[in-house]
Amino acid sequence: MGSSDALAIYKQLQEKNIKFLDYGVLAKFTGCTNKNTIYKIADRLIEKTVITRLTDGKFMVIDSNLNDFEIANFLYQPSYISLESALSYYGILAQFSYSVTSVSTKKSKKVVINAKEYSYSTIKDELFAGYVKLDSFLIATREKALLDMVYFDTKGITKIGQGDLDLNSIDETRLQEFAKKYNRQVNSRLNEVLNDRQ
Repeated sequence: MGSSDALAIYKQLQEKNIKFLDYGVLAKFTGCTNKNTIYKIADRLIEKTVITRLTDGKFMVIDSNLNDFEIANFLYQPSYISLESALSYYGILAQFSYSVTSVSTKKSKKVVINAKEYSYSTIKDELFAGYVKLDSFLIATREKALLDMVYFDTKGITKIGQGDLDLNSIDETRLQEFAKKYNRQVNSRLNEVLNDRQ
């Protein structure tokens, strides 16, 4: 693959607004069905700085102006931004989260790319809900992010400190609707958190 071929592919990716790709997308995009050839095409596109490797088999188009939340959604699917990252995004948690935190129905996992950690915590299928698409990423609603945080707090995975949360923007009716899906232990801890408002 020459520079002109790589440039042509780059232009096509830009025109179709493709920011992420894996080997399957690359195969569809190039029309190639041979796995070894697809791997070689990916390596050449990396050499020509058209794409960059995020993890094994997952790539990002150079100059895509992507944020960490978009990358987190792509790296591990299905997932949505939640916990500390979502609460910080909404201004509910004043502390900045160094790790991009998400929940998934898949096994818990951590991925580090360019010194940025992406962490995924496993949640039950029936609790994998309450998220919306904002801009180009999936994120828990304020209420669901709080419940996810409380859920993982009861499991000892996260920790909610006294006075850490500003809950003024929480819709209590919506929160109570979501809370019905959770067990008594989570609801009891949620009540403690609500009673500890700033």
